[in-house]
Amino acid sequence: MSVRSASPALDDRIARLRRLAESEPRLEGVLLYGSWTVGEADAHSDIEAYLYVEDKHLDDFDARAFLEQLAPLELAYTNMYGVLAVVFDDLMRGEFHITPAGEGIEEVPTWEGMVHLPRPEAAVLLDRTGRLTRAARRLAGFRPPEPVGTAQQLCDELANWTLMLAHVLARGEVARVHALLHAVVAPLQLKLCRLLRDSTAHWLTPSRALENDLLAADVDRYTATTAAAREGELRTAARDSWQWSRELSAEATGRWAVRVPEELHERIADLLAGHRTG
Repeated sequence: MSVRSASPALDDRIARLRRLAESEPRLEGVLLYGSWTVGEADAHSDIEAYLYVEDKHLDDFDARAFLEQLAPLELAYTNMYGVLAVVFDDLMRGEFHITPAGEGIEEVPTWEGMVHLPRPEAAVLLDRTGRLTRAARRLAGFRPPEPVGTAQQLCDELANWTLMLAHVLARGEVARVHALLHAVVAPLQLKLCRLLRDSTAHWLTPSRALENDLLAADVDRYTATTAAAREGELRTAARDSWQWSRELSAEATGRWAVRVPEELHERIADLLAGHRTG
């Protein structure tokens, strides 16, 4: 089974990776993940894969030398997550998990809910034993999040993290507020918004295809919560962010009877407005 994408360069590189893997006896399997496997790759996509090395050859498998056969490398290093990150000479990025085949393949089914492989046979580039294909098939189905409990969790998270943001803002830590607003609060808001709009196809990466998946009004509200790392702009964005969070929470309350602590919400609003709270 093949996957059509809008990136001929990526298609060619994946085809070459398949051929190289087949000729490398120390590899038991190769599993792709990411945009190519869900049919959303384009000219800006990267290549992401697990290389399952036979356990006895893990120490003598030179992953960088193997990948240099794909294309010349401008950069190759082990990143902060222990993944081999590379940049090819055409500026295509790559992330490769060099994993022992024994336990590594057995772990694949545990990714359910975190990784989606709608076409597992296409994602499996190499499988010498059949184990990897069987494991990958467990990730073929995507279960939308259970709405009631998920909505309650997200509403509670938004209140908690926004309160932290408000305290940090009151302390004057501008850079930290900027990070909290964009890296923590915004993804939670986007997940709650997606849940309310029945648009959970990109649940695992809620900002992906945002402009196509959500209403223009929702995109505008999200945009209003973003700001440069300047105190005045951040104060306005934080207030707009909390207002949107409250509106989303109220919508969730009306739809799923989510419990919202109204007094706490008001006190968070007061703190963001610069008022003292008792």
